[in-house]
Amino acid sequence: MIINTILIIALIIGLPVIIYAIRRKESEVATAKDNNINGFLMLLFGIYVYGMIIISFLSYNKVLLPKSASEHGVSYDKLAAWTWGVIFFVVFVTQGLLHFFAFKFRGTKGRKSTFISHSNTLEFIWTGVPTLVLAVLIIFGMNIWAEINYPDFDSDPLVIEVYGKQWSWDARYAGKDNVLGNDNVRFIEGANTMGIDKTDPAGSDDVMTREIHLPKGRKVLFKFRSQDVLHSAFFPHFRAQMNCVPGMVTQFSFTPTVTTEEMRKDPKIVAKVKHINAIRDAKNKKLGEDDQLEPYTFDYLLLCNKICGTNHYNMQMKVIVEEPAAFDAWLASQKTFASK
Repeated sequence: MIINTILIIALIIGLPVIIYAIRRKESEVATAKDNNINGFLMLLFGIYVYGMIIISFLSYNKVLLPKSASEHGVSYDKLAAWTWGVIFFVVFVTQGLLHFFAFKFRGTKGRKSTFISHSNTLEFIWTGVPTLVLAVLIIFGMNIWAEINYPDFDSDPLVIEVYGKQWSWDARYAGKDNVLGNDNVRFIEGANTMGIDKTDPAGSDDVMTREIHLPKGRKVLFKFRSQDVLHSAFFPHFRAQMNCVPGMVTQFSFTPTVTTEEMRKDPKIVAKVKHINAIRDAKNKKLGEDDQLEPYTFDYLLLCNKICGTNHYNMQMKVIVEEPAAFDAWLASQKTFASK
């Protein structure tokens, strides 16, 4: 509402200037008055841009993700913070100089601009400094990328396969041997929704589920496949995402550090849940008894971050992080592929 009001005010202020420029018979000839108007408008627009940035931060800060729920996510958030910090510093400085100089050095009768053909010092500064900053950020990012995609197998990671299709996810645990059985899309039939090869002994103890349970503190290696189109497995709270490509297997890994119950007690999550339920309560007053919205409860989610079709928005799977003992009990209660 605030942003829309500001935009309307800016439009109202700008319309008289536009109409004035159109009606002038000699609009191609800039007068001192024109230069002053343009200079002051450029300065005001710069103030408007900075104001909108500040208002956006204050207005939308509540929709940002809470603390990371994975081990590598802490480093990821630091990298993101440094990257955004550099970007905003550069934007604030360059935009400020742009609007200030446009105002300060607006057209004035008798004043001519100075032409500089080349400066080795300036070339070195605006080439060398960005190169150095980007090199540091890229090296930092590559270390995190390697940590996610190439896990230490000596740590005995839990192996889970995630299978994407229009428009749902299936998950498969590697069983007691922690080895996934072979699969092929041609084997998909009935309960075998992931195309597991029945002749492969490694697949007999695999466990297929429609929700993902993860043990806190243990590294998890995810293997991704797609049945039809390009999907993207996105775990926002764990700071992890990977494309699911038809015909190939992709992977990443992370170690969960915050259980679902612990995250539900986080102050940001508590405030978010309260805000969402307030909106739902307001809507329920206008809806009939059969259309009432249920109270919202926080859960980790696996989402698709590729526009994969008409029902893309609904392609999600619940992710539950729990203590190792609770996870072991849950996994033991699930039926294996052979028993199905």
